[in-house]
Amino acid sequence: MRQPDMNKMNERTTVTDAAPIKTLPDAQTVTEVQHYTDRLFRFRVTRPASLRFRSGEFVMIGLMGDPDPKTGRQKPLLRAYSIASPSWDEELEFYSIKVPDGPLTSKLQHIKPGDELILRPKPVGTLVHDALLPGKRLWFFATGTGIAPFASLIRDPQTYEDYDQIILTHTCRDVAELTYGRELVDSLKSDEMMQELLGDGLNKLVYYPTTTREESPKMGRITTLLEDGTVFKDLGIGGITPETDRAMVCGSMGLNTDIKRILEGFGLHEGANSEPAEYVVEKAFVG
Repeated sequence: MRQPDMNKMNERTTVTDAAPIKTLPDAQTVTEVQHYTDRLFRFRVTRPASLRFRSGEFVMIGLMGDPDPKTGRQKPLLRAYSIASPSWDEELEFYSIKVPDGPLTSKLQHIKPGDELILRPKPVGTLVHDALLPGKRLWFFATGTGIAPFASLIRDPQTYEDYDQIILTHTCRDVAELTYGRELVDSLKSDEMMQELLGDGLNKLVYYPTTTREESPKMGRITTLLEDGTVFKDLGIGGITPETDRAMVCGSMGLNTDIKRILEGFGLHEGANSEPAEYVVEKAFVG
C-alpha cells in the first residue's frame, strides 16, 4: 500500500459562490487553537444554536479567499471537515493538516481565538451508527487526520451502548502525529462526565496506534498488520467475522481501497445510511 496522501484528505477542489460576498457568511468564532506539529493542529469554534448532527458527520468550513485583483471581490474557500467533537458538545472541534500551498489550510493554520470562519450548518456523512447493522465489536480504521470522525464517535455514549468492544486504530508516519489521538483517549478515560455516564463501559475502548516511519512500540501499516494477523494476536482476538464485527474507515484513497478489500475478504459488506451493513467508508476527503 502506498503512503497515505494526507494532502488529498483535506485539500479538496475549491467550492465557491458566484455572487460577491461583502460580509462573512455563516460566521462562527474560533475559541481555541492547538498546534501539534508543523503539519497538524486542532481548533474549536462556537456551535450554531440550530445545528444538529450525528457523531461522525462532517460540515463545510472555510475562510474568505483573497480579493480578486481586478474587481476586489472575495469568494469563500470551503472544505469538508469531520466534526471531531461529539453531538452533545456545546462547541465544535476540528482536526486539520497544514498544507503550505493549500488554498484553504495555508490560511486556516494561522487562525487564533477570536477570529471568525465560515461554517455551513448542513452535516452529512457515512461514518454514523445508523449505517451499520447491530454487532458486538466496532473497529475504527484511521490514518492521519482521518481520526477526526472517530474522535467524535468515541465520545458518544451510543458507541458504548451498542458494542461490547471498540477498537480505535490510528496509523501515522511519526510518533508526534499520534499525539492528538493519544491525548484524546487519555482524557476520555479520566473525564468525570464520561465516567458518570458510562462507568466501566469506558474499558470497552482499545487504542491501537502504529507508525510507519519513526520507531515506536508498534510499527507497520494497519493493512499489513491485519493481513498478517498481528493485530489479532496483539489484542487476543480470533479475527474479524460478519457475525460479530463492524468497521468504519477514514483515510486516503489507498487506505480505503485496501481496507475495503481486507474487510470484504473477511466476509463483511459495505453499508450506507439507506442500506446498513457491516462496514462503512468516508469518501469525502479523498481526491
